Amino acid sequence: MEQEPRSDTGGTAELPPGCTWVDDPRAEHLRDYFALTDVALRRVVEPERGLFMAESDKVIRRALSTGHRLRSLLMTPRWVHEWPDLLASAREHAAPVYVAAPQVAEAMTGFHLHRGVLAAMHRPEPLPLEQVLAGARRVAVLEDIVDHTNVGAVFRSAAALGVDAVLVTPRCADPLYRRAVRVSMGTVFQVPWTRIDPWPAGVATLQEIGFTVAALALAKDAVTLEDLEREPPDRLALVLGTEGDGLARDTVRAADVVVRIPMGGGVDSLNVAAASAVAFWAVRPHN
Repeated sequence: MEQEPRSDTGGTAELPPGCTWVDDPRAEHLRDYFALTDVALRRVVEPERGLFMAESDKVIRRALSTGHRLRSLLMTPRWVHEWPDLLASAREHAAPVYVAAPQVAEAMTGFHLHRGVLAAMHRPEPLPLEQVLAGARRVAVLEDIVDHTNVGAVFRSAAALGVDAVLVTPRCADPLYRRAVRVSMGTVFQVPWTRIDPWPAGVATLQEIGFTVAALALAKDAVTLEDLEREPPDRLALVLGTEGDGLARDTVRAADVVVRIPMGGGVDSLNVAAASAVAFWAVRPHN
């Protein structure tokens, strides 16, 4: 049963039109928001239901600005009057707005909603590979990167440093998972991306399209990033590997060139997110 809405501090407050107060963290109509911290569950549930989650007002606005559609909003009372534009977007999309006390929202989602708002968004259909690569000169390929934070960070660097598209292999983490979206600051919505499958057979597909495929890996025959920067190919696909084992041997063998970032201070390599930023900067197009 709905009750009179209460503020975060325990007083009463009126909700704007179109908002619904909820007390039950297990209400069936809120199931999009259940157990958001259970990565294994959400990896299956979100694609099956055709949704993804966007966290924070800035990320939600970026998603909306790039054409993504709202399913619903979940807010805490403190913030419901702060963002009338989000409420207007919800009305435009005929999306319900649910308002819950912080403890109810936490019981529902599994974490404290300190950013004040979550959105369930309609998941778009995957883009065809040909469409994503059309006109692209710089492409990042993420091979089996399983940490969503790293995926989000790579997308943010890609958006900032001239990468035209991102391809993710079948076992790579979902770029539309909540943490990846949040870390990317919503840039997953502006950089075209899709999955490349099968992989590493997809290396040959990229080569046939006209890309030079560069594998970022530690290898005896690797050229330095400076070498690649000195004579960059017109169309370049830079392949970045998983956090622990790096790139698969078959990927390295199939690539046109293997590239390493020279290290100092006794350090073998950088985190994949840091390495991506260095590499993207070095090979960015200059014309």
